[in-house]
Amino acid sequence: MAQTKTVLLCGVGGQGTILAADLLARVALAAGRDVKVSEIHGMAQRGGAVTTVVRVGEEVHSMVSDLGCADIVMAFETTEALRNLPQLAEGGALIVNDETIKPLPVLTGRSSMPRDAKKRLQATGGRFIGASRIARQAGNAKCANVALLGALSATLDIPESIWAEVIAARVPAKTVEANLAAFSAGRAAMAEGE
Repeated sequence: MAQTKTVLLCGVGGQGTILAADLLARVALAAGRDVKVSEIHGMAQRGGAVTTVVRVGEEVHSMVSDLGCADIVMAFETTEALRNLPQLAEGGALIVNDETIKPLPVLTGRSSMPRDAKKRLQATGGRFIGASRIARQAGNAKCANVALLGALSATLDIPESIWAEVIAARVPAKTVEANLAAFSAGRAAMAEGE
């Protein structure tokens, strides 16, 4: 990973987007890379949109990512994937949790969900990962963020052992086994083209 990679993580509050960004940054540092993390945009409260930019490389000069400059967009649900699609660079990778969360305006009837979201994302080359399903199978539904990191890890040249060490050191002790299982399953799903 000689060049700088820009990863945009997007989701809604309560999905673990901030923890995922923190884990990615810690993994990059443990691998000897330079890292810059943007401030969190949006509301970190349950339901509000959350986006974070993590830039990783040999020498990273800025945490800023302009429209169309994210090498990878990792979306925790389909609506946020659509909303952040303009951030994706041409030829970039889009990794999406195969889940849709209805925002409050939709739940109250003031708005409607985007039509054909999954088809539109697939048309741009989006890779759907059943991260929520993987997390439940791993024994902890809150591990979907780490399952997505597993998928992301398959696109970065950082040894799997570093990811495992950082995850084990950062998540609560009682969830280490489930998180590592979710990570491995997410990585395998990406490699297999789930």
